[in-house]
Amino acid sequence: MPYLGSSVHPRALAAAALRPEPVPITARAECVAIVSASIGAGHDGAAAELERRLTAHGLVVDRFDLLDLLPARIGRLVRDGYHRMLVQAPWAYQRVYRSTERAGGGGLLARALLRTAEERMLRALRPGTGAVVSTYPGASRVLGNLRLRGRLAVPVLTYLTDFSVHPLWVADGVDVHLAAHAVPAAQARGAGARDVRVCGPVVDPRFRPGSARERDTARARFGLPESAPLALLVAGSWGVGPVRQVALELRDCGVAVPVVVCGRNEALAEQLRADGIEHAYGWVDDMPALMHAADVLLHNAGGLSSLEAFATGLPVASYRCIPGHGLTNAAALEEAGTAVWIRDPARLKAVLCDLIDGPLGLSQRAAGLALFSAEPNDGPAAETARVHRAGLPPLPPRSAARRRRPAARRLVATTAVACAVWACAVGTGIATAYDGPGMIHAIGHGLDLDDPHPAHAPHPEGHHS
Repeated sequence: MPYLGSSVHPRALAAAALRPEPVPITARAECVAIVSASIGAGHDGAAAELERRLTAHGLVVDRFDLLDLLPARIGRLVRDGYHRMLVQAPWAYQRVYRSTERAGGGGLLARALLRTAEERMLRALRPGTGAVVSTYPGASRVLGNLRLRGRLAVPVLTYLTDFSVHPLWVADGVDVHLAAHAVPAAQARGAGARDVRVCGPVVDPRFRPGSARERDTARARFGLPESAPLALLVAGSWGVGPVRQVALELRDCGVAVPVVVCGRNEALAEQLRADGIEHAYGWVDDMPALMHAADVLLHNAGGLSSLEAFATGLPVASYRCIPGHGLTNAAALEEAGTAVWIRDPARLKAVLCDLIDGPLGLSQRAAGLALFSAEPNDGPAAETARVHRAGLPPLPPRSAARRRRPAARRLVATTAVACAVWACAVGTGIATAYDGPGMIHAIGHGLDLDDPHPAHAPHPEGHHS
């Protein structure tokens, strides 16, 4: 399903799939393509703001969702499996994250899965596209591979949406990596990226420091206390992680009134209200106003909401982070001096006091706002526009081009990948509920293709991750 705000209609993708043999993209025009993925919301949020800024630079922008380019609805299975893993088996996600980190990237299954998107990617790009930007690691892998093989002859850029850079972000064939800060830039270089440029974050301009009047107006609008300190707790568009535990800890420490945003997880919001957390919300359309009302922000993943808080002038703390990128982002944000990582629950109260009224809060605000102090012509969109207009020399093609697999072999490969991904989605979803023979039975039931009512995890969409 295309994400909200997509500039490319689904029918266009369907028509693209029916086009004949794709022609290598060579001529530069006033068009840039952005490839994201509707997994969580941070990747799409960065893509949307890049689109807005590139349009302001006079460029035509096409946006694509990588999950739409995977065949046989595999994209939905990938998203559902990832969501189930985070919710029901976070330990499994941590293992996957660490194993791919040590291996320096994905395995054979991941490469086979991404290979199925290459032809569709080429067909979706309009002739004359002058550059392609990725805001998702998998998209970078697809585009970089096409670039290396000489099938995509225009610059490919990756915008690193996170402060920590997993090796999957750095794909051979990508010409330029754009980083928000020197810390992720150094990590990208350490992972093998050649041309890394520090350009600052990409955040909606509505996120800016608010006045005292805007603070009062926002508190009145959301029904929040007029003068009490407020701790804004965010958990991404899916509302994953130990959000309930943290909300209760915030309430019990007595430093600030907890204000919790649960994204699309309305069940979590209802549970929190039943627990006595009065200010618990599901999806919030006006996050800038809610940030203007708050005094400090707590996160567990370090995604887009953290950058938005920096732009608003809110001090930020990482606490009880989700596995994988949540932990590595917390470490990178702390190294950059933009957010404090509370590792010991016993220090929650003291750190919150310092962030709200002490010198730590002042230094955090200054460090966060400093990310946005550069001139508009130095941001990621401006750098993308410069690369687009200047072009880059073509990469040398690989020594031996592989012969294209016949259609029958491609179909077999796609089917095998789909089955493997579906097995992972089902298996991780039940891993914490069964063991031994019970798990075997459950997996067999989950893979029963004759079941008229298969269980699917919800796939919420949004822009806060």
